[in-house]
Amino acid sequence: MTIGSSMSSGYCSLDEDLEDCFFTAKTSFFRSAQSKVPAKNAAQTVEEEKPEPPTVQEIKQKIEKYNAKVTNCLLMKLNEDGTYTGFIKVHLKLRRPVTVPAGIRPQSIYDALKEVNLAEMTDKRTSFYLPLDAIKQLHISSTTTVSEVIQGLLKKFMVVDNPQKFALFKEMRKDGQVLFQKLPLTEYPLYLRLLAGPDTDVLSFVLKENETGEVEWDAFTIPELQNFLMILEKEEKDKIQQVHRKYERFKQRLQQTLKEARGKPG
Repeated sequence: MTIGSSMSSGYCSLDEDLEDCFFTAKTSFFRSAQSKVPAKNAAQTVEEEKPEPPTVQEIKQKIEKYNAKVTNCLLMKLNEDGTYTGFIKVHLKLRRPVTVPAGIRPQSIYDALKEVNLAEMTDKRTSFYLPLDAIKQLHISSTTTVSEVIQGLLKKFMVVDNPQKFALFKEMRKDGQVLFQKLPLTEYPLYLRLLAGPDTDVLSFVLKENETGEVEWDAFTIPELQNFLMILEKEEKDKIQQVHRKYERFKQRLQQTLKEARGKPG
């Protein structure tokens, strides 16, 4: 959901000063409906053409160039069959709660080596928020797809939600702007990392909710929907309290101004 600027809509934002807000509401009727130029740091979605895959010799040259810039020992390695392996970092920017097994201990190294799926050990579920901007480092192959990266991340955090609820984005910075592009499930993240180089300021990967416009509520379980409802109700109460406090302060300021005005001569 996109929330427009209060200056163009005539509505008051919770973060605005009320006096400025009322002035904005008054003057907004006289403003044109022309679209605004995006802010310099605003996130935008961009579309780019997929580059042609390089030859094995070109891959070798790119890997050598890439490794020459690496400063943290996370090198790429070329295999005899022409594939290669390397590391990517994924930022988790999930703003909705995820569903995980209830009462399950964290995954151990033994579990990972034996490919034990702890999520299948219980039918009990609970929901919670993953830490915003958490970073997970993955060692993947050039044949690893976006779909496999998403599934691997969910497995590491024992998230049992449908992978289709999530999407992997590449984040880029250009001319002071932050640009996002949703990656298709068949894309190869390590190839993109190779092309961009190891600098995460040039390119980074972000896991976010898969915003498709309409929410597919049928994809959620009853406990998930109940948890979402509880969270929304709490957020609604918090917002109502914020509005009440803000308008109460403004009311007091108006009353004080009126009181002072009545006491003045003339």
